[in-house]
Amino acid sequence: MLVNMKQMLEKARSGGYAVGFFNAVNVEMARAIIETAEELRAPVIVGTAEVLLPAMPLERVAEYLVPMAEKAGVPVAVHYDHGLTFDKCMEALRLGFTSVMYDCSTAAYEENLAAVAEMVKICRAMGATVEGELGHVGDNEGAGRLANPSDYFTDPALAEDFVRRTGVDALAVAVGNAHGDYKFPPKLDFDRITAISEITGVPLVLHGGSGLSDDDFREAARRGVCKVNIFTDLDKAGKAGIEAGLRAGAGSAMALIPYAIEAMKAVVREKIELFGSRGMA
Repeated sequence: MLVNMKQMLEKARSGGYAVGFFNAVNVEMARAIIETAEELRAPVIVGTAEVLLPAMPLERVAEYLVPMAEKAGVPVAVHYDHGLTFDKCMEALRLGFTSVMYDCSTAAYEENLAAVAEMVKICRAMGATVEGELGHVGDNEGAGRLANPSDYFTDPALAEDFVRRTGVDALAVAVGNAHGDYKFPPKLDFDRITAISEITGVPLVLHGGSGLSDDDFREAARRGVCKVNIFTDLDKAGKAGIEAGLRAGAGSAMALIPYAIEAMKAVVREKIELFGSRGMA
């Protein structure tokens, strides 16, 4: 069933577990995610991000994700992640997405706050939820890499003000996490997660989940992280599945599909179990 994230994440917060958000830039990814969630009776969040639109335009993503979510036997939120522009967030909402992340984290504090507060008002009227980001989660490599990530960690006192004045349903935090592959084991600031969770009272979101240790995930969920974003692990698994199919002699694109789906389902299954959301649908 198609839902927004609010009730899903509030239930996770009270239950001490997290819900996985998985980007699905094609139908095979979407199948792997939703079918696994149904098998494990787990709530799940699917969607895409603005940076991924070159791979699959937003309208095309909506055409398969929204109907699949509506027909699913478990709660499925369709989320537009890292929306960098107002217009694209509005497009996602018009296309049926039930949640948006309006990422203004690189803007000045008051500018970020005002923009997200406006988005919250619009989404409230549409029955959708909003995720904001305070601090800034950079990349592990490339143009988005931060020289000193700790300079951009989320400040708990500012987080309380931000949540109170914007009314966001969930808050993405910078606590030592980063997007993409980790070259060295990250060190999450768990005390900071606890402080932000306690002072804001809203579900927290951990971006850059691919590559964190099992213990990191468990501890983060225990401390107040209710949504964990996964893409790199899923993407790499799909590639590995295709390679396995080629080695097995699959002679067409169609014959490779089951290999890719099964490999990606293994990742989704592992994360759902790890986050503690199995059986929570």
